[in-house]
Amino acid sequence: MNKVLVTGGCGFIGFHMIKRLITNNYKVLNLDFLGYASSKKDLNFKKNYQFKKVDIKNFVKLKEVILDFSPDYILNFAAESHVDNSIVNANPFINSNIIGTFNLLQIAKNLPNTFKMFVHISTDEVFGSLSLNQKKKFSEKTPYDPSSPYSASKAASDHLVKAWGRTYNVPYIITNCSNNFGPRQFHEKLIPVIILSCINKRFIPVYGNGKNIRDWIFVEDHCNALESIILNGKVFSQYLIGARNTYSNIGLVKKICRMLDMIKPNEFGLKSYLDLVKFVKDRPGHDEKYSIDPSKIEKELKWKPRYNFESALKLTIKWYLNNLNYWN
Repeated sequence: MNKVLVTGGCGFIGFHMIKRLITNNYKVLNLDFLGYASSKKDLNFKKNYQFKKVDIKNFVKLKEVILDFSPDYILNFAAESHVDNSIVNANPFINSNIIGTFNLLQIAKNLPNTFKMFVHISTDEVFGSLSLNQKKKFSEKTPYDPSSPYSASKAASDHLVKAWGRTYNVPYIITNCSNNFGPRQFHEKLIPVIILSCINKRFIPVYGNGKNIRDWIFVEDHCNALESIILNGKVFSQYLIGARNTYSNIGLVKKICRMLDMIKPNEFGLKSYLDLVKFVKDRPGHDEKYSIDPSKIEKELKWKPRYNFESALKLTIKWYLNNLNYWN
C-alpha cells in the first residue's frame, strides 16, 4: 500500500484527490492548517486516512510529521490561490507558496531512498497571458511570464522544485493545470460566484468587458490525471493538464445563467438571471487568455478527460443548489 502525504487536503482540489486516493487503496496523511477556504467536512474516512493540523510554513513541526510518516509520495496542493487577494496583500502568498514549498523540499531531500516522487501541483497562470486573437496554447515549452503576485509565487515554487531535483536529486513532477471547477469549491471563485449570485439575487460582477478567456477542467478529471501521473508519469518532468474547454468570462456567465433559467427559474421577476450581470472595473494585470495544450499527458499517459463540460457544469450547479449552507 503506497503512502501519500497530501498538503492542503482540506482545500478544493486536495479534498477530491484524497477521496480518490482512499477509494483506490492508498494510505493518506492529510496536512492542512485549515485556512479560511479549507474544511474537514466530509473527510471522515475510518480506514487508511489520518489528518494533522500542520502549517507548511512551520518547518520543525512539518519535518517531525513527515519523517514519522515516511511517505512514498508527497502531493503538494497547499497554496494561497485567489488572485484578487494576492493583489491586495501578497505576503501570505509569498510565505505559503514559496517558503512552504521550500520547507517541503528541504525535508523531501532527506527522505529514505524508498521515497518515489514529489508531485507539485501548480497553475497555468505561471505562463502569463496569451493574446485574445492568438491561436497559440501553453505547452511544457512555454516560457514563464507571471503577471500577478499569486502567479509569481507559484512560478517561484515551480523553479524551486526543478532546482531541488537537479541539485539534490529530489524526484519530482510538476503539473500546471487550467481552472478547476466542481462541487465544494469555495465561493470566492468565479463559477461559485456566478451560481450563488443568481440564487441570492446579487449582481454578477464581470471584470472589464468580460472577453478574457479561461480554460476549464472538472476537478474529477484533474484528480484522475494526477493519479495517472503518480502511476506512470516520468520523473523529473512537467505535465500540463487541461480539457480543451476555453470560454470567455462573459460567455461562461451566460452559459450558467441559461442553465439556471432551466433548472431553477428565478422567483425575482427577472426575465433571466442574465439581468444580474454587472460589468465592473477591471483588475490590475488581468491576463487576457489562458489555453492549455495537454498533448503530452494525452500521448505519454493515454489520459483523457472523462467529463463533458456541459454535464459537469450542470452537476456542479445542482450541487450548489442542494448545499447552499455548506460553507456556513
